[in-house]
Amino acid sequence: MKSKYKVAKYMRLSRDDGDDRESESIENQRDIIDNYIQEHEDLEVIGEYADDGFTGTNFNRPGFQKMLEDIEKGKIDCIITKDLSRFGRDHIDTGYYLERYFPSNGIRYIAIRR
Repeated sequence: MKSKYKVAKYMRLSRDDGDDRESESIENQRDIIDNYIQEHEDLEVIGEYADDGFTGTNFNRPGFQKMLEDIEKGKIDCIITKDLSRFGRDHIDTGYYLERYFPSNGIRYIAIRR
């Protein structure tokens, strides 16, 4: 078993999130992720990546792209989001990352809430 996962906290908020803006705020997402990490000793935060004001329907987001660069550099091996919708809303591209890209790069993905 791995001793510690090198964690990337990823948060995203879209202008299209409308009425949920407060509950989905970057700060709220950060708090939920931080609370989860505090409860799990096998998680060590390496970086935080945020895309405030970016849609989840594509992955052309600066924070997400920086996180991918850090995956390629071997800096992180675990990504945590508040829930799956904060990761992405396009089912095909989201599926690519979850089913192909992450496994082939040894990345553990955790969505805290469903």
